Amino acid sequence: MIERALVEEKYKWDLSCLGVDETNFDEKCNQLKKIAQKIYKFDGKLKENDDFLSVLKLSEQYSTCLGKIEVYLSLKGDEDVGDSRIDELKEKLEKILIEFNQKSLFVDLTMRKLPNKRIDQMLADKRFSPYSIALGDLKEAKKHKLDDSVEKFLAGEDFLGTNQTIMRKFCDADLQFDDVLDSAGKKHPLSESQYGQYMESDDRVLRKNAQKTLFGTYGKFINTLSVNYINAVKEQCFFAKQRKYSSALEQSMKLEKVDKGVYDKLIQQVHKNLPLLFEYFSLKGKKLGIKNMYNYDTYTSLAFENNKKYTYPQAIELIKKAVAPLGDEYVALIGRAKDERWIDVMPNKGKRSGAYEIGLYDTHPFVLTNFTGRLEDVFTLAHELGHAMHSYYSNKSQDREKSQYEIFVAEVASTTNEMLLLYYLLSQSKSKAEKEALYNKLFSSVKATIFRQTMFAEFEEKVFALHEGGGALTKDKLCQIYFDLNKQYFGPNVQLLPETQYEWARIPHFFTAFYVYKYATGLICALNFAQRLVSGEKGAKEKYIKCFLCAGQSKKPVQILRDAGCDLEDEKTYTTTFAYLQQMLDQWKKA
Repeated sequence: MIERALVEEKYKWDLSCLGVDETNFDEKCNQLKKIAQKIYKFDGKLKENDDFLSVLKLSEQYSTCLGKIEVYLSLKGDEDVGDSRIDELKEKLEKILIEFNQKSLFVDLTMRKLPNKRIDQMLADKRFSPYSIALGDLKEAKKHKLDDSVEKFLAGEDFLGTNQTIMRKFCDADLQFDDVLDSAGKKHPLSESQYGQYMESDDRVLRKNAQKTLFGTYGKFINTLSVNYINAVKEQCFFAKQRKYSSALEQSMKLEKVDKGVYDKLIQQVHKNLPLLFEYFSLKGKKLGIKNMYNYDTYTSLAFENNKKYTYPQAIELIKKAVAPLGDEYVALIGRAKDERWIDVMPNKGKRSGAYEIGLYDTHPFVLTNFTGRLEDVFTLAHELGHAMHSYYSNKSQDREKSQYEIFVAEVASTTNEMLLLYYLLSQSKSKAEKEALYNKLFSSVKATIFRQTMFAEFEEKVFALHEGGGALTKDKLCQIYFDLNKQYFGPNVQLLPETQYEWARIPHFFTAFYVYKYATGLICALNFAQRLVSGEKGAKEKYIKCFLCAGQSKKPVQILRDAGCDLEDEKTYTTTFAYLQQMLDQWKKA
């Protein structure tokens, strides 16, 4: 792994548009403090609508200034997770925020005491229109408010919610893996980034050793990792109960303005269609010539794409061709992302693993990837650029408050990009081997995103329900729940390595409770959108861009999707999606 300094500038993101760096960090923090002082002057004086309007405007200024500082520190910190200089700056900012949260708490407490009639009056006042979502959410928030003294105490905490940080630091900076052997006895270095490559290898011994070693290494620290996760679960359940939610799941979904029926329908429909997944595993085993399939065999690519590599410019051009059904402006934005260096592309020593996108209202979005040239990396890049386009269009089309789309829809644009890329590659495939590799890619995505993420969601639900029901959470319970779910989802014809029980400990999304199921609903929507876009359905492009990408959070997320043509409350959406996938699997069998 090369040092950060050796990576060419064209492969690094350009953070200059944030206007923050280590030299002016203190100056930016002082700007924050000055805005904060103006807010504090309203303590005990918030009575008239003009006062509330002034505080809301100042709070918006504070958030804008803070956002750029936080994003800068986050992005710089991920360039090298072991950089203690950035950790020091983060600690300085944290202390500023603790003071602000304590001293500005009077704003939230005062607003939560407003009668609903007064809130309705404010909503009727056009001057408050930029803050209509926050005011509208007040009525629901009031139901879950704690005593003022408790809220003030919690505003000063800087020690809760740190379990994910602990997990990230341990896994990205401290955890080391032994080398793994291939079938020829050659040693290969192992990391989280390299693990994905090995799992796609046609060397079955390497696949097995990579999975056994990776999962097994987490198993060596399972006591520590379990305590860390269990504490995170307990913390979230405690506060959900204190805030008068029936469960942490209910809290999560209410905050996203989604009915629990959507979650329940997903679980029900995925269970109903597990035979499709088992059929895919059987077909893949036959194509690979493997009689006794193991879970490490289900990830491997077919021979055609194993050795195919893409340069970063080639990946961008491929993505631009794939998203052409979305129009010239969308394609041009993909080019801008590369040319204007929105993206931090290459892996380097100490860089955070994986990939993500961060959107800010006043700047272009930022994307982190760890691109190594595999086709999977091209799909990851397309995925994160889907997030970036969603942020760009929402920010461009909505005012600040309505620009931040709900997490529930956050994975739709990204997976739509992936499906468009896959359909384009299928349309361009020249050989049976290439077509088969792409069919395998489609069903690998379906397995990983619809079925696997739903399995993750069930793991979370069972763990939280066990604790909320009075049961004891232990490392053995966590491992058993996870292993049993793997048996259910891999089916009767795929065997599991014993180390599979430890895999849950490497999934960072578990620390953002009840996030993962949205990957599954996201791909279901993406398949729906992509089919209509590629087929050239009249109005599909306009609906997708105007009703979905541009919508931000101007409406509830399920309504936004419905307006764009995908209704997650209608069973037909699921029936149609799985019927389409069955059709694709049948075509693969004939290929």
